Amino acid sequence: MPRATNNPASRARRKKIMLAARGYFGARSKVYTVAKNTLEKGWQYAFRDRKFKKRSFRRLWIARINAATRAEGMNYSRFIHALGQQGIGLNRKVLADLALNHPEAFKSIVEKAKANA
Repeated sequence: MPRATNNPASRARRKKIMLAARGYFGARSKVYTVAKNTLEKGWQYAFRDRKFKKRSFRRLWIARINAATRAEGMNYSRFIHALGQQGIGLNRKVLADLALNHPEAFKSIVEKAKANA
């Protein structure tokens, strides 16, 4: 009995990899094994950096809030602590947006926090 290779499935598998590697330089887009290794490494970076993106945005928001609170005569740490004591449940993303785009609204929040501190 002849050996069955299931050619349509394996060809489709290779074709999927080669299509995903389009635009890569040299052998990375031409040779299957090199393209597969490159794609797998790229997927690892993508997975890692989806997590890192969240960290870096949080760092940016904290820097913006800190700059805005220091302009109002308070620092970030005391501001966040005072917000927690007041029961103001705004997250850092919203606070950073207010500090950047609506400074008067942010100033009123800082005043409320100062009243508590």
